[in-house]
Amino acid sequence: MSKVYGYVRVSSMEQNEDRQMIALGQAGVAAGSIFIDKQSGKDFHRANYEKMLSQLQAGDLLYIMSIDRLGRNYAEIQNQWRILTKEIGIEICVIDMPLLDTRKGKDLMGTFMADLVLQILSFVAENERENIRKRQEQGIAAAKKRGVRFGRPEAPMPNNFGEIVQKWESGKMTFGEAIEECDMSQATFYRRLKEYRVGRRT
Repeated sequence: MSKVYGYVRVSSMEQNEDRQMIALGQAGVAAGSIFIDKQSGKDFHRANYEKMLSQLQAGDLLYIMSIDRLGRNYAEIQNQWRILTKEIGIEICVIDMPLLDTRKGKDLMGTFMADLVLQILSFVAENERENIRKRQEQGIAAAKKRGVRFGRPEAPMPNNFGEIVQKWESGKMTFGEAIEECDMSQATFYRRLKEYRVGRRT
């Protein structure tokens, strides 16, 4: 007996999947049959997507909210659509694009229209992914120009840094013990060491 599944994807842990879940619920998909990934759509190496693939069988029906929830890589979307509909033999319904419902229009013209729409939408999905990446890069570059620093703040130099350095240089303390005592990474320790030595010469 064929089964009905749903697939939901959001790009990060912070994003909310409620809108997609509501749409799938309204389509009649049981909550226990919905697979959710909180991951980028750049490829299909996603734990729950792969788990879903292992369960799908010919004749099953898969609902997704929109084609970009399936993925954002043009070639990969085309390939996965072929795997799902041709190799596994399931039906797919893209809720916000009725033309992408493989249960309908199985004649030559219907198939042609569906393939055309799929190509256009998958291109748009990848193009949007590229635009998002470019906007992120531009935003980071602009922030850096304003002096915004990214990543974890570097540990400050402890008051007894000079004493720790002397112990390390004299062999009374290992390098590992020195950076642990300072609560620093190796890179930060060496930067602070350079600052310390410059300060001693001035």
